[in-house]
Amino acid sequence: MTIDEFKSWLDAYGRAWGTRDENAAADLFADDAAYEETPFVEPLRGRAEIRAYWAHVARSQEHIKFGYEILSIVENDGIAHWWASFTRVPEKTRVNLDGIFVITLGLDGRCTSLREWWQRKQTGPNNVVELSPSVRRTSPLQTRSGTE
Repeated sequence: MTIDEFKSWLDAYGRAWGTRDENAAADLFADDAAYEETPFVEPLRGRAEIRAYWAHVARSQEHIKFGYEILSIVENDGIAHWWASFTRVPEKTRVNLDGIFVITLGLDGRCTSLREWWQRKQTGPNNVVELSPSVRRTSPLQTRSGTE
């Protein structure tokens, strides 16, 4: 994998997410790809499961922004720091994600393996900030009264 190939794949991933296009997202993956959203559940296996996952994403998120920084490429594996923000529907909760991808691309440019680790900051009703369960604590952005 070259930097340009990885950049092209990540750009297409961001476009698919931003336009909420589950078919474009699924087409980035090989027929037998593994998509591991978290190490604590079985990975999605195959393009059909990945398409179903992205169909849910398309229905549950809007106003999506995505960015990334390529950290490393070794043979067919790329590592990228990524970030995204979106509004969860219908709750209108604002979500910010910050994570790491480890992605393997096949010779055809499709992803054969995606593993990701991410943290979430969610701003809900009354601008209350919620963090990922593993880092829950009082946000330094809030005063004692609970407002920013």
